[in-house]
Amino acid sequence: MRIDPDTLPADVEALRAQVLALAETLEAERAERRRVEDLNDRLRHLIHQLQRMQFGSRSERLDADQLNLALEDVEQARAETEAVAEKDDPALKRRRTGERRKARGVLPPHLPRVEVVVAPENTACPCCQGTMHVIGEDRSERLDIVPARYQVIVTRRPRYGCRACSGAVVQAPAPARLIEGGLPTERLVAAVLVAKYADHVPLYRQAQGFARQGIVIDRSTLAFWVGYAAAELTPVWRLMRADLLRSGKLFVDETKAPVLDPGRGRTKSGYFWALARDDRPWRGGDPPAVVYHYALGRSAKHAAGVLDGFTGIIQTDGYTVYKTVAGRAGIGIAHCWAHLRRDFFDVTKTGPAPIAEEALQRIARLYAIEAEIRGSPAADRRSARQARSRPLVEDLKRWLEQQLGRVSAKSTTAEAIRYALNQWTGLVRFLDDGRIEIDSNTVERSIRPLVLTRKNALFAGHDRGAENWAVIASLIETCKLQGVNPEPYLADVLTRLVDGWPNARLAELTPWAWAEAQATAVRAAA
Repeated sequence: MRIDPDTLPADVEALRAQVLALAETLEAERAERRRVEDLNDRLRHLIHQLQRMQFGSRSERLDADQLNLALEDVEQARAETEAVAEKDDPALKRRRTGERRKARGVLPPHLPRVEVVVAPENTACPCCQGTMHVIGEDRSERLDIVPARYQVIVTRRPRYGCRACSGAVVQAPAPARLIEGGLPTERLVAAVLVAKYADHVPLYRQAQGFARQGIVIDRSTLAFWVGYAAAELTPVWRLMRADLLRSGKLFVDETKAPVLDPGRGRTKSGYFWALARDDRPWRGGDPPAVVYHYALGRSAKHAAGVLDGFTGIIQTDGYTVYKTVAGRAGIGIAHCWAHLRRDFFDVTKTGPAPIAEEALQRIARLYAIEAEIRGSPAADRRSARQARSRPLVEDLKRWLEQQLGRVSAKSTTAEAIRYALNQWTGLVRFLDDGRIEIDSNTVERSIRPLVLTRKNALFAGHDRGAENWAVIASLIETCKLQGVNPEPYLADVLTRLVDGWPNARLAELTPWAWAEAQATAVRAAA
C-alpha cells in the first residue's frame, strides 16, 4: 500500500524532519571521523619516520629537514580540522580566538605601524539621533608584509665650469664601489651573502628570484659579487682569527667540505675547521665568536696550521689528531662528555642494556650539576665541581673498570667503556678549571650552519670558493652569537671598507665591536 506524504498527520511529518536532521548529523560526524582518521594516518606515518630516523640503518635514516616537512604537514592538517570545527561552533571559535590572543606574543616595537580605523557607518545616536563621541576603542595588531622592493640608486655628479675661465671644471669624485662599473650597491651584495650563507639559498635560486621581479642577473654574476665581498672582508676575518687564537680556551671541530675537482671529474674532500669561543657560561670577558678555516684535509698537519699560535686549552671530541697537535704544541685538551653519553645511548637502542642505562644515569647527574652552576664565575664553578662532581666522576671510573671485566671484549658496551677510559684525562679536566664546559656542544652548534649550506650547495666549486665560504660564514655566525642582524652589519662594513677604512681601525669592524657601537648609539639617542 502506497502512502501519500501529503496525507500524513502533523506528528508524522515532524518525525520525518527529525529523521532528516539526524541523517545530516550522522553525515557530519562521518565527515569529521574521516578527517580525524586522516590526521591519525599522518601521525602514524610521522612516528614511522621518527623510528627510521632513530633506529634505521644509516642508508635509510630520515633527514632532519625532511622530518620538519612531515611535522609541517601534520600541523597544517590539524589547523584545517580546527578551522572546520570553528565554522560550525561559534562558541568554540570565540574560545580559541581568546586563546590565540593570549599566546601570540608581542610584535617588535621597531616595526612601522600602519593604522587602519574601522568606524561605524553611522555615528548618530540610535535613540535621539544626536552626535556621539569616542569613549574608547579596541586595538589589535597583525603582522603584515610588504614584498621586497628593489630600487635604482641614480648617482648624479654635476660638473661646474667658469664662464670667465676656459678649462676650469669642478666635479665631485665618484663614490667608491665594491663592484666598480657593476650594478649592485653594497647593501644588495650583503643581502645576497646573507641569503646564501645564513638562509642557505644557493645563488642559482637567488637568480631565479631576481628573474621573477623582472631583473635578469646571471648566477655567475652573483658569484662574482660574492668573491669581491669575500676579498674585502678577509682582513676582518684574519683579525677575528688572531683574536680567538689569543684566547685561553677554544672549542674545535671539523666537518667535511666537498670541493669540485675538475681534473678528476669529481669532488674531493676538503674540511672546514671551526674555532669557537663562548665564555658566557662562566662570565668571561671575551666576546663569543666563531671562525671557520678551510683546509685540504684533517690530518695533524692541517690541525697544526689551524691552531698555529694557540697556547691555551682546546675542547673537542676524541679525534686522535687533536691529541697529537696538543702534545707537540703544549696545548691542554679537554674532551666532550656528550660524545661519551652518545655512545652509551646508542647501546641502549639495540636492546636491554642495564650497564649503558646506568652509565647514562650517572652522567645525567653531572649534567644536572652543570645546569645549576651555569652562569656562575669560573672560581665558583670549580669549587662546586670539586665538592659535588669529583666524587661522582671518581666513582664512575671505578664502576666502569669493574663493568669492563664483566662484558664481552667485542661488545659495543665494552667499546663505549674503553673509549671513556682512554679519554679519561681529557674528560675530567673540566673538574679543575671552571672555564671548561662539560661538553663541546658549543662548536657543534657552530658547525650546523655549514652543514645546512653544504646540503643545499652540495659542494664548493673551487678551493678559493670554500675559503670565501669560511670567511663570510665566520662573520655571519659571529653576528648571530652577538644578537646582530648580519645583513645591515655586512652592508655597513662593506661600505666602510670600500671607502678606505684604515687598517689600524679594523678591530672596530668585528661583529662584537660593531654591536657595541650600535648599542652605544642607541643609548645616546634615547
